[in-house]
Amino acid sequence: MAIGPLFRLGLAAAALVLTGCGERETGPLRVTAIGAPPQLRNPNLQPLDPPSAFLLEAAAQGLVRFDSAGEIEPALAQSWIVSDDGMRYTFRIRRAHWADGSPVTAEQVATRLRAAASRASRNPLKPVLGAIEDVVAMTDQVLEISLRGPRPNMLQLLAQPEMGIMMRGVGTGPLVVAAEGDGEVRLSPPVGEDEEAGESDTPDILLRGETAGLAIARFAEDEADLVTGGTVGDLPIARAAGLPGNRLVFDPAPGLFGLAFAAAEEGPLADPAVRRALSMAIDRQAMVAALAVPGMQPRVTLAPVIGDELPRPTVPDWAISPMPMRRELAARAIAAVGNPVRVRVAMPDGPGYRLLFAYLRRDWRMIGVEAEPAAPGAPADLVLIDQVAPANLATWYLRHFTCDASAICDPAADQALLAARLAPNPAERHVKLAEADRILTALVPFIPLTAPVRWSLVAPRLTGFRPNAFARHPAVVLIAERQ
Repeated sequence: MAIGPLFRLGLAAAALVLTGCGERETGPLRVTAIGAPPQLRNPNLQPLDPPSAFLLEAAAQGLVRFDSAGEIEPALAQSWIVSDDGMRYTFRIRRAHWADGSPVTAEQVATRLRAAASRASRNPLKPVLGAIEDVVAMTDQVLEISLRGPRPNMLQLLAQPEMGIMMRGVGTGPLVVAAEGDGEVRLSPPVGEDEEAGESDTPDILLRGETAGLAIARFAEDEADLVTGGTVGDLPIARAAGLPGNRLVFDPAPGLFGLAFAAAEEGPLADPAVRRALSMAIDRQAMVAALAVPGMQPRVTLAPVIGDELPRPTVPDWAISPMPMRRELAARAIAAVGNPVRVRVAMPDGPGYRLLFAYLRRDWRMIGVEAEPAAPGAPADLVLIDQVAPANLATWYLRHFTCDASAICDPAADQALLAARLAPNPAERHVKLAEADRILTALVPFIPLTAPVRWSLVAPRLTGFRPNAFARHPAVVLIAERQ
């Protein structure tokens, strides 16, 4: 396997690591997120990479936000009430102002929330925002979100950076953009009427977006307190840097990590038996062992166990068979095609993704399938999905495979998901979600592998940093409050 320039940079960074790395205790927090230079983007128009998500979370908060442990705490809303039937969320907006000094009103917030779920929105949360029936400003400071059915995890969606509230390109904090330049954004606590500049417990944040190799090298040289946004693709670079073991921290984040079928109208992949063969031939246990991420487990179901929504996801019938038997059955299904089977696989670049592809190619070759990497922008048969779930919602997983979203679908599953959305109580919702899960599992629109990998490099100074299920680490909780 060829070693790219970023990987070599990571190796070079190892030589720069000193025992005292990250011991600086004062001054601004230096945060590097893996990606492009941070921008205050409208998530309804374009997706957020880690630097821009971190910036939006810091400067354009939503109604609520995550704390360091991934629990919900107030943000733009100072309080909220959930109705007994779980169908209405009523929020009281705290006293806040826009950059021009005008007050934030409930109607402005309601307009932004409606836009995220609108027909024209490209917000990645839009498929699960369909549970929202309406957003109405009751007074200047009170708004109500009414739902089509009870959603106990709605606040988790509202805490995501994609639900940040902006107007004319600016937000309401909790931090403000104090300066920008040379690819770096400076975030500072606002100066209120009752406080003077420099008195806040929250230090300034110096945020930049960089490639994984540069970010890791910067941390190794003690020029960053936090590197965030790491995936399985760049994990080998972080490990090659030889940092102290407690600096590399993994989030226990569930989500989708596997291969979606990009096109299956014709050819061998149009046959569910062939798609099933590709999935059953993969030695997930060996793949997980090679990645060596603490707590990682193989997965064969479309969704993990999700509380009362999907307590028993549908397990494929082949999952209990030993690996040799699975490969024998898969080889028979491929041989029945009668022609050589080749699949083109699209993945992002990165040594970790290349390792993953090597395992897939090896396993599929054993059953008579040749895999080749798809060039960027070229047609592909399979596309890697690597996404953290924004909430504990079974529908977030299953709606990736509706007829609006997937090349392989079944209208019956779509109908079951619609019925689940409109279900008046959790029991009926569970029945319909289980039905959709069974239909989709038999259809095989996706090859699940494991959970997504999200890692950070964390300096000792960040006493408030905690791994959590949403892989969210807001700027204002990186340093624990003084007791």
